[in-house]
Amino acid sequence: MSILIDGSSRVLVQGMTGREGTFHTERMLAAGTTVAAGVTPGKGGQTACGLPVFDTVGEAVTATGADVSVIFVPARFAKAAVLQAAEGGVRVAVLITEGIPVRDMSEAVAELGLDDGPVTERPFVLVGPNCPGVVTPGGCNAGIMAASLFAPGSVGIVSRSGTLTYEIAFGLTRAGIGQSTCIGMGGDPVHGLGFRDCLELFEADPQTEAVVLVGEIGGDDEERAAAYAAAHLTKPVVAYIAGFTAPPGKRMGHAGAIISGSSGTAAGKAQALEAAGVPVARRPDAVPGLVAEALAQRQAT
Repeated sequence: MSILIDGSSRVLVQGMTGREGTFHTERMLAAGTTVAAGVTPGKGGQTACGLPVFDTVGEAVTATGADVSVIFVPARFAKAAVLQAAEGGVRVAVLITEGIPVRDMSEAVAELGLDDGPVTERPFVLVGPNCPGVVTPGGCNAGIMAASLFAPGSVGIVSRSGTLTYEIAFGLTRAGIGQSTCIGMGGDPVHGLGFRDCLELFEADPQTEAVVLVGEIGGDDEERAAAYAAAHLTKPVVAYIAGFTAPPGKRMGHAGAIISGSSGTAAGKAQALEAAGVPVARRPDAVPGLVAEALAQRQAT
């Protein structure tokens, strides 16, 4: 098994007819993903990448049975695209777009109840925005990540940083440690799935034996994940936190990556995770070794 997507997933691409949508649709197809259709208002009846294009998500879902949407639309249309995905009947939406106003995302989260109740019981989940997507190696690639960096296995990854997702996944692959599902959740301050949600999903997945959590400065997602892991997880978690040398008050890359006073520092996050029994690597290349140790300890018990 895996979480969110697998080899049976049927993907539609909102904004397929745009430059980015077309480019990444072709890459997803090359990776073996079942891309069923595209959605671009006003272009229904056309084709793109050899696939049918529909005016709405609802029409595409009815015609193709798609259950996952990857969204490549300009920021000003992103909120409407997410609402349409939810109303159109897909189960998972992956919002790649960056630069979306915080107000738009706050309204979308509230209108759709994206943080209501256990994630395993929600009829619709959103990954992103400003994210690289989701990969279940050998099954489905929903987003912009290069499939060649990943290998099938039993370690789940959830990350706020796209680049670090690739680097750490490839480090695990080179070490012979495959992955169940890799989620780039995005670095915006208001987003869909968070660390706690993903830990809940990985805990419920029989294939996942360990989890890598990749965090960064800003916000308190990592601290809340630490508390959840300590109280609810039976599977080992290994972490890496970026930003130990980041200067206070300066945004570092992501909209959510900013330290306010003493809150949100890498040191504070590492302290919270380590207090919950989660080892924290100080360099990305140290993660595979910690994961190997965690897997060995799990198998020994």
